[in-house]
Amino acid sequence: MSQSLLIAFIMFATVMFFTPGPNNIMLLSSGLTYGFRPTIPHMMGITVGFAFMVGAVGLGLGTIFIAYPVLQTILKYAGAIYLIYLAWAIAMSEPVEPDEDNRRGPMTFWGAAMFQWVNAKGWVMVIGTITAYAAIAAYPWNIAIQVALSLILGALSCTAWALFGSSLRPILSSRRAVRTFNMVMALLLLASLYPVFMDA
Repeated sequence: MSQSLLIAFIMFATVMFFTPGPNNIMLLSSGLTYGFRPTIPHMMGITVGFAFMVGAVGLGLGTIFIAYPVLQTILKYAGAIYLIYLAWAIAMSEPVEPDEDNRRGPMTFWGAAMFQWVNAKGWVMVIGTITAYAAIAAYPWNIAIQVALSLILGALSCTAWALFGSSLRPILSSRRAVRTFNMVMALLLLASLYPVFMDA
């Protein structure tokens, strides 16, 4: 195992996981709107879904996208449409009181896991992980290490962002403050589409 490459990969993954992106913006908003505990399935979906995607691409699924590049284009624009919908849903979200019937609720485990496949930042991370750090160890141990570290760093990042959002609940207590905050988060989510359209 290349220790220097392992350290480089950990640094790359830490930066990518903890910096703002669609997942983290949604977790921040969900933590504020619904609280930490109801956001846990969303957090788990991101963590497991992304790690699964790293494993699947690393073990050969990526060759399908090389053979059929149109699939990448379809995923890219499907992801953009879905992000626009999520931005609208976040902008319309209001704080939920404990005794309220919350029909919409935070994103589910499966919704968050499936979202990773249309997340532009997620694909940048996966491609960077699989290609730049392939020599971290012999195949398939390199993929196993990348999946394990993705699970650990993903869980830490998701927890941090959801806790940050839920910690804002006592500060942003009025409906107006939460709506304003969520609208800002929705705009940031839309701004994350900039690289998608610049790459078109």
